[in-house]
Amino acid sequence: MTPATGVTSRQRVGAWGRVPEELSARVPVEQRGPGLDRDAVRLLVSRGTEVSHHAFVELPRLLRAGDLLVVNTSMTLAAAVDGRVGHARVVVHFSTRGDDGRWAVELREPDGQGTTRARAGGPAGVEVRLPGGVRLVLEEPLSAGGERLWWARVTGAEVLGMLREHGRPIRYSYTERDQPLSVHQTVFALPSPDGAGSAEMPSAARPFTARLVAELVSRGVGFAPVTLHTGVASTEAHEPPYPERFSVPEASARLINAVKAGDGRVVAVGTTAVRAMESAVGADGVVRAREGWTGLVVTPRRGVRVVDGLLTGLHEPEASHLLMLEAVAGRAAVDRAYEAALRGLYLWHEFGDVHLLLPAETPHAEHCVSNCW
Repeated sequence: MTPATGVTSRQRVGAWGRVPEELSARVPVEQRGPGLDRDAVRLLVSRGTEVSHHAFVELPRLLRAGDLLVVNTSMTLAAAVDGRVGHARVVVHFSTRGDDGRWAVELREPDGQGTTRARAGGPAGVEVRLPGGVRLVLEEPLSAGGERLWWARVTGAEVLGMLREHGRPIRYSYTERDQPLSVHQTVFALPSPDGAGSAEMPSAARPFTARLVAELVSRGVGFAPVTLHTGVASTEAHEPPYPERFSVPEASARLINAVKAGDGRVVAVGTTAVRAMESAVGADGVVRAREGWTGLVVTPRRGVRVVDGLLTGLHEPEASHLLMLEAVAGRAAVDRAYEAALRGLYLWHEFGDVHLLLPAETPHAEHCVSNCW
């Protein structure tokens, strides 16, 4: 497993500028008032460069019978654990388990306010003492010249068991307080046979509720599961994504191919679903069952071969994820949408509002959308 190379985060801040701190979602929407559920977030919709504003619960009316939502079923792990290096307190973020049993980890410093700040990793040989007599030893950076993520070997306990007993969900400084692990699971999350999961929630799917899924199915919208276990985000450096484990099962590959052969649209729920699908599609445009590691970074230059639309959160202007959005919808559409999101005071990050990017509608398609229900 080696990091993706040759790709940097966006070279300029978008024309829409930076995101004010007050637009960070500090708590989940269901904790902002009585009677609210996860689906009470707002939904920004882009059809080409046309932008409209909706509630997320309107999603069933914005999709068509025959459309397919591709969802990530990875469960979120309680991936943050307190430790000590000598007398210094650290927080270890467990990112990804390698094939050799080592873990890619990030060491961070407590900031005294319940969250953490960046800390240089290393050097090789540093030992971190973890709860229950567990020891973690840093061995080598994940990438040549890298300082943030290190390969580490853990002794004294099985890591997933230690996380279940002593871990908590990763939290960043823009949030107000720690949340229980259940808040970080999506309605689509399923246990993996080997216990693996994501270091951070595949958050684009968070607003879905069982009720909304049932309504989508009743209107003829399909679902296809894939799995991609996400590593820890690069909140300060905005690095491109590292290789991650993924799986596209045979049944989902067949569903995707059938929709592509018909009149439906394949809509990825989250950038993780895009990465998984685009890692399983051949040059012929056919998706095949596949699993393993993917180092694919979707950029405008590479483009997308299977994804027609994308439902995702709102990303910081330096985030490499924006390159994926541009690959799906084009830069003009992304800039127009983000300008509208700022004007409309949409909320960013994992507990924030969401953005649906769809192809521009033809007059015939618009007529169908307004009359086919």
